[in-house]
Amino acid sequence: MEEIDVPSVSTKLQKTLIQYHSIPDDTWSVAKKSSDVTVWRKPSEEFGGCLYKVEGVVKDVTNRIVDYIRPGPYRLQWDSLMTTMDIIKDFQQGCCVMSYTTAGQLLNIISPREFIDFSYTTKYEDGLLTCGVSIEYEAVRPHCVRGFNHPCGWFCVPLQNNPEHSFLTGYIQTDLRGMLPQSTVDFAMAGSLVNFYSDLRKALKKS
Repeated sequence: MEEIDVPSVSTKLQKTLIQYHSIPDDTWSVAKKSSDVTVWRKPSEEFGGCLYKVEGVVKDVTNRIVDYIRPGPYRLQWDSLMTTMDIIKDFQQGCCVMSYTTAGQLLNIISPREFIDFSYTTKYEDGLLTCGVSIEYEAVRPHCVRGFNHPCGWFCVPLQNNPEHSFLTGYIQTDLRGMLPQSTVDFAMAGSLVNFYSDLRKALKKS
């Protein structure tokens, strides 16, 4: 693993996510909608796939929600898509490098994937932003395709009229790599993002 300039990478990552957060609403098209979660998409400027945006209210306080999302002991317990997670290197100031694998999807049409991400969590307005981006890393886990996350992240802020609930907004742009039709990727990504909220809400309620 190459040496990481942590201040530079984390600052650039944060600026990129804040830029995504200010993209006008009419730029997005709806990819999937449930009763309490909406997923949008638009062409990514980073690669040939899509940037996805997902929003929904989660009934818990901001800090606790982000503790369940960012790299740490909780994430692997509840995220049905994630099968392994290891912290490769822990930096100060909310930064780390993590390795994780995801399960196969759509009857294994999308096979298991491995990701190596730099992760950063910081304050944002009255809440938090936890974000990440894949980095180059030589070792590849057997029987896994190495995927690549372009800048991704989650904004979590308390609702003004009810700070015990939070508004959670995610931006995801994952290059799954391999020979996959874009329509298959769109279907899998939209569904997994809706499931993410469902899994997260269940885990928070259960604990």
